[in-house]
Amino acid sequence: MAQIGKTLLDSGWLAARSTEVNDDGEQLTTTNPPSLGSESPWMEAVVPGTVLGSLLKNKSIPDPFYGLENETITDIADSGRDYYTFWFSTQFQCKRLLNQYVHLNFRAINYSAEVYVNGHKIVLPKGMFRRHTLDVTDILHPENNNLLSVIVHPPDHPGTIPPQGGQGGDHEIGKDVAAQYVEGWDWICPIRDRNTGIWDEVSISVTGPVRIIDPHLVSTFFDDYERAYLHMTAELENKSTWNAECSVNIQVTAELENGVCLVEHLHTENVLIPARGNIQHTFKPLFLFKPELWWPNGMGKQNLYDVLITVVVKEFGKSDSWMQPFGFRKIESVIDTVTGGRLFKINGEPIFIRGGNWILSDGLLRLSKERYRTDIKFHADMNMNMIRCWGGGLAERPEFYHFCDVYGLLVWQEFWITGDVDGRGDPVSNPNGPLDHDLFLLCARDTVKLLRNHPSLALWVGGNEQVPPKDINEALKQDLRLHPYFTTQLLSDQDSDPSVYLDGTRVYVQGSMWDGFADGKGNFTDGPYQIQNPEDFFKDTYYKYGFNPEVGSVGMPVADTIRATMPPEGWEIPLFKKGSDGFVEEVPNRMWDYHKYIPYSKPGKVHDQILMYGVPDNLDDFCLQAQLVNYIQYRALFEGWSSQMWTKYTGVLIWKNQNPWTGLRGQFYDHLLDQTASFYGCRSAAEPIHVQLNLASNFVEVVNTTPKELSDVQIEASVWDLEGNCPYYKVLNKVSAPPKKVVKISEFKYPKSENPKPVYFLLLKLYHPSDKTVIISRNFYWLHLPGKDYTLLEPYRKKQIPLKITCNAVTVGPKYELEINVHNTSGADLPKNTLQGDGKRDGGLLEKLFSRFDVTRDSNRGLKVVEMEGSEQGVAFFLRFSVHNAEADKQDTRILPVHYSDNYFSLVPGESMSFKVSFAAPRGMKKPPRVMLRGWNYPEGFTVFG
Repeated sequence: MAQIGKTLLDSGWLAARSTEVNDDGEQLTTTNPPSLGSESPWMEAVVPGTVLGSLLKNKSIPDPFYGLENETITDIADSGRDYYTFWFSTQFQCKRLLNQYVHLNFRAINYSAEVYVNGHKIVLPKGMFRRHTLDVTDILHPENNNLLSVIVHPPDHPGTIPPQGGQGGDHEIGKDVAAQYVEGWDWICPIRDRNTGIWDEVSISVTGPVRIIDPHLVSTFFDDYERAYLHMTAELENKSTWNAECSVNIQVTAELENGVCLVEHLHTENVLIPARGNIQHTFKPLFLFKPELWWPNGMGKQNLYDVLITVVVKEFGKSDSWMQPFGFRKIESVIDTVTGGRLFKINGEPIFIRGGNWILSDGLLRLSKERYRTDIKFHADMNMNMIRCWGGGLAERPEFYHFCDVYGLLVWQEFWITGDVDGRGDPVSNPNGPLDHDLFLLCARDTVKLLRNHPSLALWVGGNEQVPPKDINEALKQDLRLHPYFTTQLLSDQDSDPSVYLDGTRVYVQGSMWDGFADGKGNFTDGPYQIQNPEDFFKDTYYKYGFNPEVGSVGMPVADTIRATMPPEGWEIPLFKKGSDGFVEEVPNRMWDYHKYIPYSKPGKVHDQILMYGVPDNLDDFCLQAQLVNYIQYRALFEGWSSQMWTKYTGVLIWKNQNPWTGLRGQFYDHLLDQTASFYGCRSAAEPIHVQLNLASNFVEVVNTTPKELSDVQIEASVWDLEGNCPYYKVLNKVSAPPKKVVKISEFKYPKSENPKPVYFLLLKLYHPSDKTVIISRNFYWLHLPGKDYTLLEPYRKKQIPLKITCNAVTVGPKYELEINVHNTSGADLPKNTLQGDGKRDGGLLEKLFSRFDVTRDSNRGLKVVEMEGSEQGVAFFLRFSVHNAEADKQDTRILPVHYSDNYFSLVPGESMSFKVSFAAPRGMKKPPRVMLRGWNYPEGFTVFG
């Protein structure tokens, strides 16, 4: 018997432009299957993927994300739809036995298609966000290859790109149910094929007579979460011509340590399904006592149970199975009466939202589990707790949601409406949204069924800066209404089981600026999107409303990324034009402009923040100074919002977290997956317990977002000047912070002291006096007096600060896990009560190794010690690790992605810190990778490993 289950069809595909193929689909899947050859129009294809992805793989087009190459690629508006109408073909084997059934599954195609299997034609209807399941049982060749060809047509209304560009081009794409960003936006260039292709998973599934369709899992809780019930409803389809007597088995397991699984629940129900029939079967709720709850990032563990449903048919055996990792959690969302912002509660606990906006992983839909894993882990590493899937992008894929479940990122999922394209843009078009409202609702309902079992999914939203047309909006409100339990907290015998609802567990909000977001009334009250004065984020006048769904700023990557994504003409830094009012305007080169660069100045409001450090000489200087600004900018943004947690704000989402192409704005990491300094500024500011300086009031504050009181802790504040001295030192004792509160501790008075230095460093540390080896929060600032700037840091670059770096490496195959300790060994004139930074406060394995082995080498332990000589004392400023391929002969030798426990850090005299660095080396690399450490005082950098 053929194995019951799913097989992916993700390799062996060929593609060809339809106008270059003389055979029809019947011939391609019978007598004339496609093949490669010098005279053949066929090429190796990327499936899942798009037409552009396949053309790029075969080097038939240049990389559209490199320099200005996208301008050389034919746009569908100029070529017509036939130019990007493509055939995709493959072969597969599937041996089935009697009473086994085979389905061909397309999880998404853009936009419409005809499928041919062994000469048989099946028409797939339109819509980018819908699944297609085709019964191919009777047309397969059980013993031979099966031929599959699919002709995919682009969206019906691909639109044209106005000369001035704009948000969503001419907005014609909004007439279809498709991603709208493909006509270009103010952060991305147009996608020339409008993402035509088989862009998501293709599979063959083999079942017995009965198959399981779209189970719905819901958890309810009672007695303060001590009692929990798992509710389940599933569609069961009988493909056979006889009544099927089934036993449906449910197994709930929890994974313990070392891969050991504990079976929490076993349950069986007998079901009779009529011949050729479908039933919706609701199971008896399963009781669990004190299940391990699922929590968002920063609130607790992301506990997941595996729920396995298996159907066994009498006189046949196992017929089908379905498995889903499931998190027991309850989410509530209301409009807060204090702030007017939308308030979220998880398992009864309020959560202060600090997250960001997400478009999609890659503009050409080159999606993968590995990329998703990195993307989502990056967000967790930044201490974010929510991602908003913007309405002009995708209904994100199950793999995206899986890693949000694993790493604890709540998800706001929007449907495919945007203000710019659907009635509020310039020019105004599509006031009634997509042409086919029934298609939109079909795609929306199918998306809900695809994603609803993920604990990370927090809410549905009708559109970005717009509500859907009235009939669609009313239908979504009805379809996504809450089950009474999720409004009353009671489960009455008169209520239907929660799992019979389409969702019923999460709120539906009609638009991103309605009902607790922005002004709540749909007025354009999100933003702003440019560089800001850091202190402004803390001011009560900065933003008027309780929850800002979009606020953005700059996003320049490092110089290596510019060189890797642009030819030398793109390495020219902006011109700085000073106006009569004293403000500077940045004039970028054409490539930066094409890649949507946001300046670091805002004439009339914000002086150029790059020039605060002096006039950069070249690309390296410019990008380094940009990273200094990035760190300050985004740390201040989150700190400013956190400063007024619950008194003025319930949350904020940054526009945006990353770019789906090589853009030069609004990003914490670039498209090559290298983090900018803003990543670590955000990471610092969004930690669950955080000590910070209010840049507007100059008060030290403690932000406690956890449900536990913080009591009897100390705050150590030390100021360091550019000579390496400590002119200000203060310890604040017996500090307490109630749960989920912000506490104003004490004014930072150094700027008001006698003869303060114009530029200085401030280090804040929060710890328990009983255990000073554990730092709860550490926050390092570089500051200047009012009316001054940071230009004194320029000569500070020449200062030679001694460092000692200890590195311990563990390798498993291509994966590297490094623990690195960096110690600033310079001395300093310190007050008597200063606790020397000898590393004891930043304890860990590496420090123990360091004290044990000092400067010796131990090859068995992989221990390496590097000393950077220097005779001057002072702060080792703005240090950054990077990992490189020692064998690479190309200009960009970086190994990406790399996960760092921290980066872009500074060390005061005598201080040490430990870091974890993890990455996978490229395949086939024989030499060890090289880990470099660079910094403001070490522009050339030096090797610390490899």
